[in-house]
Amino acid sequence: MQRSGRIQIRGIVQGVGFRPFVYAAAKSLGIRGTVTNLGSEVEIRASGDRFDEFVREISQGPPLSRIDRVEVFEDAGPFPDDFSILPSRAGSLSGMIPPDIAICDQCISDITTPGGRYDEYWCTSCVNCGPRYSIIETLPYDRERTSMNIFPMCPECGREYGDPGCRRHHAQTIACSTCGPGLKLTDAEGNIVPCTHVIAETARLLDTGAVVAIRGIGGFHLACIEDSARELKRRLGRSEQPFAIMVKPDFIDRIAIVSGEDRMILENCQKPIAVLEKRDHEAHGDISNLHTIGCMFPYTGLHHLLFSHLSHPLLIMTSANMPGYPMITEIDTAMARMHNHVDFFLSHNRRIVNRCDDSVVRDGFIIRLSRGMAPRRTALDLGRRSILAVGPELNSNITIYRDGFCTTSPHIGNVRNPQTYDYLKETIGNLGRLLGRGYQYIAHDAHPQFLSTRYAKELAEQHGATLVPVQHHQAHIAATTQEPCIGIAIDGVGYGEDNTIWGGEIFAGTVPHYERVGHLEVVPMPGGDLATRFPERMLYGMLPCDATVALLESRGWTDVELTVLEAQVSRAINVVPTSSTGRVLDAASALLGICRERTYDGEPAMKLESFAAGGKAEPWDLTCIREGEREVLSTRSLLREVMNRAERVKDRDTSALRNIAASFQFNLARGIAGMAIHAAVERDISLVALSGGVAYNRAIRETIRSQVAASGIGFCMNPDYPLGDGCISFGQCIYAGITAGDE
Repeated sequence: MQRSGRIQIRGIVQGVGFRPFVYAAAKSLGIRGTVTNLGSEVEIRASGDRFDEFVREISQGPPLSRIDRVEVFEDAGPFPDDFSILPSRAGSLSGMIPPDIAICDQCISDITTPGGRYDEYWCTSCVNCGPRYSIIETLPYDRERTSMNIFPMCPECGREYGDPGCRRHHAQTIACSTCGPGLKLTDAEGNIVPCTHVIAETARLLDTGAVVAIRGIGGFHLACIEDSARELKRRLGRSEQPFAIMVKPDFIDRIAIVSGEDRMILENCQKPIAVLEKRDHEAHGDISNLHTIGCMFPYTGLHHLLFSHLSHPLLIMTSANMPGYPMITEIDTAMARMHNHVDFFLSHNRRIVNRCDDSVVRDGFIIRLSRGMAPRRTALDLGRRSILAVGPELNSNITIYRDGFCTTSPHIGNVRNPQTYDYLKETIGNLGRLLGRGYQYIAHDAHPQFLSTRYAKELAEQHGATLVPVQHHQAHIAATTQEPCIGIAIDGVGYGEDNTIWGGEIFAGTVPHYERVGHLEVVPMPGGDLATRFPERMLYGMLPCDATVALLESRGWTDVELTVLEAQVSRAINVVPTSSTGRVLDAASALLGICRERTYDGEPAMKLESFAAGGKAEPWDLTCIREGEREVLSTRSLLREVMNRAERVKDRDTSALRNIAASFQFNLARGIAGMAIHAAVERDISLVALSGGVAYNRAIRETIRSQVAASGIGFCMNPDYPLGDGCISFGQCIYAGITAGDE
């Protein structure tokens, strides 16, 4: 039986209350010694009769920790007579800081208990909750290396910080109204709003219909009551885009259908936005004109206090930044950009080191990986190489691999935007500072014109690293499984190996050796990106017939516009060939008159799904052809079926059109699943993997799943990373690691 030793614990052990946890265990078991942060690890020197029991107990870790490895080394001492927490020292960077955590129930009780030390204090937290990633500068995780460093603890906070019996023992974010960050309420001109209670006054202003920009954990949100939703959309110029809402937990069932899994997601410590089906599809139209609505529960002390003073049960709570741009974090920037959009600003004076948007989940699948969920750390053996994957261009994030773990950053956005491109570089620098810089391989999207590709080349020169280009859809499949599979990748756009735009792909093989064995029919996109904005162009590209011309004429297209469009398609001038699933859905949405102009990402397809939600699907005949070793599903024939059936509908019978929309989605999914099943049978592969943003469409996803299951073939999706492009950097990292191992 061992009685003493030096214990090193690696993993997510910073910012989770690990040292107080070790201290409490040592005291209860009569252990003498010390504990200290060592870089991103924890080092313990311990001695006592119950040493082995002590090692077993601390190996479990506190609730927010993730233990990778516990190593025990000989240490003959000497040891102190008691147990103490020592100051942190520099060390290796093998672990990671946890994401920001929603305020815990105990802290909620503290801020809502009249007369208590934390009564009505918005920035209350403890070792089990509060900001982490958004405030950390570098490791080891101590107050002086966070943005809390400018708020010295008052004597009362210092007492709790040093009290082993208190849950704020060594809580680096401890603060109260005496010593902690404060709030400021100003009007749109920057003038202080005179009031005795800032949060109560903010709630009063919101109740009267004001729009307030609120600085939260990771950036600014725009908040208002439902009655002001239409006005906020007018000010922002986003008349169609749905808003997310923050809602009181006891009101959620009046708004949406909430499954048991949805409720667990809403209530867990991550507190993401959950996209739920509305109880009444037509209700809350000013918030969302879809059949779904994004809902989240309050997740900070500030939110809980606002709702305690608010008479309304819900607030619009949408990011203050434009879609695809990074979160706005600084009050000066917010006032400059939001001056004409908001009535008031509620801000605090704690610096946001790492910005972080809200995470979004639908049906248990992650749409946006961010606050509460990222940085995400995944154990994976890709050897001893260090790898950086810079991600795609849209819905981007990055992944760093080091020492058996992939760490993926929070959502970054659309790297085409200069501000987001700068944020990409900022994130690579910040995450690299926490994990250790220096890369041997840098993976990037195969598209040569992406800004992320260009930056990857710059970094490769700086680090002397090997560049690994990864085809977009193969990264999707690599992120989903590393097993031999038939991979289905269905999304909007991705640069293909034949220099066309892919997006409806069937692969066979094992990462990184994938063969393209099937795809959707290649059709023209007249005007390239212009066809994504105006899906009627996509409709004509797929069905350049008299019936389409007549339809467009009835909708106001001029002879000149139609002549130009016809010339583009017939002569292949400024036309991009694509097999994109998203563009096919766009064309169907345009054909049925559901969406004629895209004003936000995915709008035509999302509106098609909402419209089809009330319809009944029926099977149609499918047309597939062989092109060499590949099977190709004719999407033109499906769209032609939509047109033929829609022409027979009298008086725009909504019910009949909904049935057509539902049938179109169902048969498109049947065709995709059929190609995958055929490929699996032909190649004796027992697993089908599905990824891509189109898989968020419940009807399409579940049809593919059920068709594959009925064939007796295994089926998988990625529950830990987004189905959309938020998984790409993770897939790139895996692809690069296995490619390097094959060399």
